[in-house]
Amino acid sequence: MRRASIDLGTNTCLLLVKEETPGGELILHDESNVVRLGEGVAANGVLNEAAMKRARDCLFNYVRVAGSLGVPAREITAVGTAQARDARNAKEFFSELESTLGLRFRILSGDEEARATFLGARLPGIDVRRMVVMDIGGGSTEIVAMPEAQGPIHGESLGIGAVKITEKFMPSDPVPDREFWNAEEAINLALSKLKPWRRGLDERLKGEPRFVAVAGTAVTLAMIQKGMESFDARAIDGSVLTRGDAHRLVEELKWRSVDERKTMPGMEVKRADVILAGALIFWRVMEELDFKEAVISTRGLRYGVLDAEMKGAER
Repeated sequence: MRRASIDLGTNTCLLLVKEETPGGELILHDESNVVRLGEGVAANGVLNEAAMKRARDCLFNYVRVAGSLGVPAREITAVGTAQARDARNAKEFFSELESTLGLRFRILSGDEEARATFLGARLPGIDVRRMVVMDIGGGSTEIVAMPEAQGPIHGESLGIGAVKITEKFMPSDPVPDREFWNAEEAINLALSKLKPWRRGLDERLKGEPRFVAVAGTAVTLAMIQKGMESFDARAIDGSVLTRGDAHRLVEELKWRSVDERKTMPGMEVKRADVILAGALIFWRVMEELDFKEAVISTRGLRYGVLDAEMKGAER
């Protein structure tokens, strides 16, 4: 059984094509591109033409790749997230994609996004009942746990993301102290609502949680930490960033201009302008919610929605 999923987020667009075989899961294609669909949405409330063109071009290529692997556009599980919930003209944009490319997007609520991300993030050897997953997106950040198998998700989808924080609080290059402090204050304020939840988490999970970080910010920070020149999921999955590592990465990114960040080993060039905000969210989550280390997973939402689709097909 071959299936494909597309995750069109505020910052990135991802394609996964995989096959379930008697021997297990076979990944046929896994690709991520920065399209910045949510560019300007925080300020203007609409998707702009340049951003929509970048997304269209990326999706056209994804449809071609999936088709070459035996999955036509009408069978791709395509989901939209924060930018689709926030932008006034998102409905028209997604209708256009369906008519021109044959992609039928389902717009996930914050809770749906959190659940699918959680289920998709799991790595071998991690007990799902002890897992807390963080997904830092462009427009929102999800932090969730699921103490009971198939039970309710516990956590929150917060309106802080790497693109949104950059555009709203840190537009200068390089970022001056005042902008940085304002961004940190806004992130801390958003996280304050999760502190009561965090205080009861160890009891609900019956032990110290395993904190797992997914998506582009976490993967990029792991690649910078390792000095990697190219993406390698096998080298990244299961790697660990401590709270001290996260703080150090924030400091290293803060004093650099965007052009200087682009030259750092492990940096995705198109992410260089928003990686400081992403790293700041990452660090503040670990500080404010008391997580000592984060396990990095290259998996996440695109895996979660596809796993749900495959299980539905089996039934």
